Amino acid sequence: MDEFTKWRPHPWHGLEPGPEPPVMVTAYIEITPFDVVKYEVDKRTGYLQVDRPQRTSSSPPTLYGFIPRTWCGPRVCELSPTAEVGDQDPLDICVLSERPIDRADLLLNARVVGGLQMVDDGEADDKIIAVLAKDPIWADVTDLVELPEALIQRLEHYFQTYKMHPGSTATVAITRKYGREHAWRVIEASMADYDDRYGGSPG
Repeated sequence: MDEFTKWRPHPWHGLEPGPEPPVMVTAYIEITPFDVVKYEVDKRTGYLQVDRPQRTSSSPPTLYGFIPRTWCGPRVCELSPTAEVGDQDPLDICVLSERPIDRADLLLNARVVGGLQMVDDGEADDKIIAVLAKDPIWADVTDLVELPEALIQRLEHYFQTYKMHPGSTATVAITRKYGREHAWRVIEASMADYDDRYGGSPG
């Protein structure tokens, strides 16, 4: 009996970043477009926990989670000129699926097409954008420019406002939209940051 049949692996530390990173990655999904509560993996146990109710009526436009065995440290920060530091978290990913997926705490393979360079209170907090592998509707999309502009605007609006509440001021800025090649560099940087901080591959 191997370790994967005895214990559930930690979704951040116990899984590979994907079948062909940085092109095809694994995404662990924490939130769906149907969630009015923000869920987040507890970094100690690996279980999904309630972070907070969404502060506004805005919901995430896509599936949302992170790429295992990534970490936003100094290399990711270097790719974000206005950031002062990486956000010290796994690299976030937004995944498009034509069919509704209404549950979180699951894994999927996703093809990377681009990303948003987001800076949150001085921290590099990039959002990789990808499409669900084998999705027939998004199958021909290979780069960010091929996605509907309205969808990108929804993502930008969500991330610029999802932490706001009455009387607050925005601390989030989307400083750049980028295509797949820069997204690949961000993923590679986050994988290298992870290896520096936590060591090599699992097992």
